Amino acid sequence: MNQAVDLYCVLGNPIAHSLSPAIHARFAELTGERIRYERRLAPVDGFAQGLRDFAAQGGRGCNVTVPFKIEAARCAARCSGRVQLAGAANTLSLHADGSVHADNTDGLGLVADITRNAGVPLAGCDLLLLGAGGAAAGALGPLLHAGARRITLANRTLARAEALVQAHSALAAQQKTELKAQTLLLPDASFDIVINATASSLAGADAPVPASVLRPGSLAYDMMYGPAAQGFLDWASRHGATPRDGLGMLVEQAAEAFLLWRGVRPPSARVLAEMQARPG
Repeated sequence: MNQAVDLYCVLGNPIAHSLSPAIHARFAELTGERIRYERRLAPVDGFAQGLRDFAAQGGRGCNVTVPFKIEAARCAARCSGRVQLAGAANTLSLHADGSVHADNTDGLGLVADITRNAGVPLAGCDLLLLGAGGAAAGALGPLLHAGARRITLANRTLARAEALVQAHSALAAQQKTELKAQTLLLPDASFDIVINATASSLAGADAPVPASVLRPGSLAYDMMYGPAAQGFLDWASRHGATPRDGLGMLVEQAAEAFLLWRGVRPPSARVLAEMQARPG
């Protein structure tokens, strides 16, 4: 019996580097789900049109990457609580009636990779989150739910960091987490975990903060992966931290999106191990 093949994609700019098609193809193979998953480049000022074109071609869902996560949330008629809190979305479900439902699996993937794959506890830690764009916005809520003792959100533009802190202030109080905003020009403070959610890696930079933010053995985590993250990882290694790129986050957030779309949880740990073993 023939079964329809459903169409999914990742929309972003740039997009050629994305491993999402390989990850979702492997998920589909391991779970028996019939999907086709593509990369799609959207013009910087053309995300909404790109999404409409994809929907018109029968698309069932898409992942959203930089720089469109905040715009993606605005394109949806219905949003999950995570999107409402973050103001950013990375997973869109497209329905036959033309409606769009937005969710955000970034933070879930990040927390899963840090705690489960890297084996680093978030409960009780002091954490520095760099950036206040869509990537940081999607991560902050799940990081608060994970029980960090203190989270400092640092951004080049202080007002953006303060707005994100204000949006999460009730959750921070509920979790008894100290949450504050600062500029990237930090005073002498150090952290157990430093997470880079800025676009500095795309520009080939190492880190947008001084090495004094690191403690010996701190986890220094870049949400980027592959060559884009190398500068940050090298910086972390030079200063005695434990470097980790965002490949595990990519796989884990993809698994959450796959579950939303297909109702099946794929074996993310197995796929991550396979991706890490790939040459190059």
